Amino acid sequence: MTLVGKQFPSLNVTATNYLGETNSINVADMAQNENKKILLFWYPKDFTFVCPTELHAFQQLKEEFEKRNTIVIGASCDTAEVHFAWLNTPKNQGGIQGVEYDLIADTNRNLSSALGILDSSLSEDGESLVGDHVSYRATYLIDEKGEVFHEGINHMPLGRNVEEFLRLIDAYTHVQEHGEVCPANWNQGSDAMTADRNGVANYLSKH
Repeated sequence: MTLVGKQFPSLNVTATNYLGETNSINVADMAQNENKKILLFWYPKDFTFVCPTELHAFQQLKEEFEKRNTIVIGASCDTAEVHFAWLNTPKNQGGIQGVEYDLIADTNRNLSSALGILDSSLSEDGESLVGDHVSYRATYLIDEKGEVFHEGINHMPLGRNVEEFLRLIDAYTHVQEHGEVCPANWNQGSDAMTADRNGVANYLSKH
């Protein structure tokens, strides 16, 4: 059941960072209280294979997200202690040392269950995770009112294109600021259009 156009669930969860600081956060409240967009991405498990490539990719573009008034938050069902261990494991040993954004430790699986993104069958490398419910690669873009404007879910073996989320944030910000809609393959600086018959006619006549 899609959350697009709806409020993100208001649940308190535990988050930690590379300094070992642990606190309780509420993603929906954070968006509204700080008047920022939030990119929340879920990954299956710490100390695995596709996952660290994604966490490093989000870190590499962290400043670009910040320029867009967007907070990046990672999440899995691992404990805060395991997150901290992975955050302090060097990159050349498969770790995520250098990642500076918060990681949610949804160990009780309250938030991932509310989102409906849990899988208990296979890990990303196809090995059984008996009794270990992990999340799919789900991504949520949340606006300043706590409303979801994009969600996407990948299966375990499929890494995300992180730059696409920058494009989606740019497009949604354009809609917010200008009241226009963004056509297929829209990028920042490209033509948008009014959401009416004349708007699409004018756009298609030029493209």
